[in-house]
Amino acid sequence: MNRINPAKLRNSKWTAVTPLNREKHFMVTEVEYDEDGSVISCTLEAVLSRNEYPIEWTELKDADQWLHGWK
Repeated sequence: MNRINPAKLRNSKWTAVTPLNREKHFMVTEVEYDEDGSVISCTLEAVLSRNEYPIEWTELKDADQWLHGWK
């Protein structure tokens, strides 16, 4: 399980364990917070193609899908 601090989520780098469409490396480009500081939405951007994907930020905790950093 990856440990994630929601306050440091923006600009964090991630590697997909199973790449899709040759997209393996991603960076968190947008994070929205509510009044309490909880994450509402999160957007990943593929480094190679610049495609953006909305994602539930808690999915990044799953080490079977995501690795922290670019590996």
